[in-house]
Amino acid sequence: MRAHLGDQLVIESPATGDGKRDGEIVGLHHADGTPPYDVHWSDTDEVTLVFPGPDAHIRHLDQDPGGTAQESHPGAGEAAAVAAPEPRTRTREAGVVGRRVAEERRRQGLSLDETARRARMAPQYLAHLEERPADPTMAALIRLADALGTTATALLDEGADLPPGQSHALLQPQLRDLAPDECRALLSTHGVGRVAVTASSGHPAIIPVNYEVVDEAIAFRTAPDSVAAAAAEAEVAFEVDHVDDTLSRGWSVLAVGPASVVTEPEAVRSLTQHAHTTPWAGGEREMWVSIRPTSLTGRRITPAEQ
Repeated sequence: MRAHLGDQLVIESPATGDGKRDGEIVGLHHADGTPPYDVHWSDTDEVTLVFPGPDAHIRHLDQDPGGTAQESHPGAGEAAAVAAPEPRTRTREAGVVGRRVAEERRRQGLSLDETARRARMAPQYLAHLEERPADPTMAALIRLADALGTTATALLDEGADLPPGQSHALLQPQLRDLAPDECRALLSTHGVGRVAVTASSGHPAIIPVNYEVVDEAIAFRTAPDSVAAAAAEAEVAFEVDHVDDTLSRGWSVLAVGPASVVTEPEAVRSLTQHAHTTPWAGGEREMWVSIRPTSLTGRRITPAEQ
C-alpha cells in the first residue's frame, strides 16, 4: 500500500464491503508513501495516526477526465477505477484557496513540482487544489503556507478586515531580540511597511507604503502633497512585521534613520524600473523617498522550545 498526501483512506466493512469510514491522508511517515499515515477523518474532523489493516484501501487523488479515481488495496496487483467520492462539506468558498496558492507560487517564480516538494505533498494534489474546487485540511494549508513563506491565514483570507493577533497566545511564548543580519533578511527586498512621520498638522502619523530595499536603503514612492511625504528630510521610523494567527507567532523589524527625497534622475529611473509593484494606493506617486537606517532592531515570538 502506497499513498500520497491528499489521497483518501477508506475503511470497509468486512461483512458487506461497504465503506464505513474515510478520511484524507494529511501526513506521511515514510518517503515512499507506505504506512502509517496521519488521517483527517471526515466523520469526526480529527487527525489520528493509522496503521491500515486488510479492511482498508487507498483512493488516490489522481483523477482522469471522466471524474474517476484510482484505488489501491493491500496486495492488489492492479488498481480498479471507481467513482470519485463526494467532497466533504466545505466551510470555505471552493477554489479560492487554490487560486491564492497559484498566484503566490507564480509571483515567486516557483514551479508546481518545487512547491509540492517544499510542502511535502504530491504534485497531483497541488495541481488539483489549484485547478479544481477543493477544501484542503489545515495541516495541508500550514505546509503550503510554510513552503510559500506566508501564513495559512493569508491563504484563507479569513478575517481579512480584522487586525492580526485575534488568536490565543502561545502557552509558553518566547520573545527574543533579532540580530542585525536577521533583521536585514526579514526586511528583505520589498513588501508593505509602515513609516512613522510628523504630519503637517504637527500630529504623529503612521502610513503603510509599498517599499523596496536597495543597497540597504529603504525606498518608497509617494505624492509630494501626501502625509507620507512628510518623511522627507526628517528622522523617521519604518516598521515591517509578519503575524501568523494560525500558529500565534510572528516577528517585527524597526528601522530608524534620516529620510531624503531621491532627486538624481538615474537613481529615480532605476528605482522605478526595478520596483516589484506600483503603489497599491494608486494615483500619481512618482516621488521617491529613501531612508538610510542608523538603527535596525527586531523581535520574534516563537514557542519556548524553539
